[in-house]
Amino acid sequence: MDKLSDRVKRLGYSQTFVMSNKAREMKANGIDVISLTLGEPDFDVPDNIKQAAFDAINQNYSHYSPVPGFLELREAIAHKLKRDNNLEYKPTQICVSNGAKQAIINVLASIINDGDEVLLPAPYWVSYDEMVKMMGGTSVMLPTSYLTDFKVTAEQLEEAITEKTKAVLFSSPCNPSGGYYTYDELKSIAKVIAKYPQVTIISDEIYEYINYETKTTSIAQFPEVYEQTAVINGMSKAFAMTGWRIGYSACPEWLAKACEKVQGQMTSGANTMAQRASITALKTDPSEYRYMIDAFKERRDLVYELIKEIPGFKVLLPKAAFYFFPDISHYIGKTLNGTEINNSDDFAMFLLENAHVGCVGGFSFGSPECIRFSYAASEEDLREAMKRIKNLLEQFN
Repeated sequence: MDKLSDRVKRLGYSQTFVMSNKAREMKANGIDVISLTLGEPDFDVPDNIKQAAFDAINQNYSHYSPVPGFLELREAIAHKLKRDNNLEYKPTQICVSNGAKQAIINVLASIINDGDEVLLPAPYWVSYDEMVKMMGGTSVMLPTSYLTDFKVTAEQLEEAITEKTKAVLFSSPCNPSGGYYTYDELKSIAKVIAKYPQVTIISDEIYEYINYETKTTSIAQFPEVYEQTAVINGMSKAFAMTGWRIGYSACPEWLAKACEKVQGQMTSGANTMAQRASITALKTDPSEYRYMIDAFKERRDLVYELIKEIPGFKVLLPKAAFYFFPDISHYIGKTLNGTEINNSDDFAMFLLENAHVGCVGGFSFGSPECIRFSYAASEEDLREAMKRIKNLLEQFN
């Protein structure tokens, strides 16, 4: 008897965790592996945020919070959205969740019926497609490439919209490409989506602060789609609070209430101490945490010079986030050291087993010709990783 549901059988494992777990296993067996798989800042949480969590424990914030989060935190989020994004949201439009991942699932669960289509500009974060499957929807991938800076056009988006289209889900800045949509690009996209009131925009802005060129634009800034947009953000990337599991959505009132209903039946409110610490983080001037972003930029510049020397890689300079996403199609279809390279997942495993460098294949990101490296690692590890890969691949060119 098969006891598993059709729903869970439709889901795949996160390729990010598959590769990171494989790297951990090799390390445990004494192999010197450099893992550049996970999208996690390698900084410690700033001291003022940690102190706020200690204070919350001592003040006995150990009971259930309201399902959408403490009012003080939702007020701090509303203030941040006004200060940094020129967006007007009331606390009643905000739902604090157990990470940004849950915030996205809340929105999808609120709007998706079986068979509804969700447009995913590729490359996309590995969990997006699986989340859509979980909710009974169908993902429609919109391909891009390094030649188009891994971005879709408004025209491409409009061509993909059908009567079944219920949402478009994307991240800007983008995991995995490290690119972002400009003000003008988002304005064009907003004009298109505004024609289709049944379509909800789910705008994942978790890498908002990690932008090396300009201030990130939120598509919710355009009045014509404000009522169609769910803004997703959280504490994990800019504040190095990955394990604290605090994310949030800012939505039209009708959607915010639906998200609260969904979350109330799944997990209820998020961790109370982490919520109190998040208030402190959001109220602090963002410049106080700029040192992390400056360090990421230095590492980006370092890796860019090194990765350009690797034979067979076609790579763009990432403008945001902390990933490189080189095109490695040069190697697809070849056999390297007895390993057949049918796609970038095969190539990522080849690098792990032969260069002892962990990365993530692009198949699960919707770009099977690319691989993703995180440069949220020490300069020493980054230099050594690029050296290992270059030395390995020079044998085949």
